[in-house]
Amino acid sequence: MQVQTSNPKGVYAPPANYSQAARVSRGSDLLFISGQGPQNLKGETVGASDMASQAEQVFHNLQTILEAHNASFANAIKATIYITDMSRLAEFNAVRAKYYGDARPASALVEVSALVDPEWMIEVELIALV
Repeated sequence: MQVQTSNPKGVYAPPANYSQAARVSRGSDLLFISGQGPQNLKGETVGASDMASQAEQVFHNLQTILEAHNASFANAIKATIYITDMSRLAEFNAVRAKYYGDARPASALVEVSALVDPEWMIEVELIALV
């Protein structure tokens, strides 16, 4: 078994001790994508108080990482979603549906009191089979 971590071009390169993705090779590969918040390429938070803008950035980041590994949301097998205000779920779901298309990965959705940045409203982790 081999594990390869990456921080693909097109997404923020984290300064902390984690990677944006970890690929495990064993016949088929599993791609583990770190929780993506609404950060642009410079690490700036996008869309303060705007759930749709934050969701767009999160799913753009996820799509960029998937594409860097020759994958798409169709390859997603597990998503974990953290949201700070469940009353904003419909706004999030509208953006998620746009990016997911027909993809229906296993999923967990959890309301949390806070995320790493106080302006973040959502964070999404993803596992894909590539």
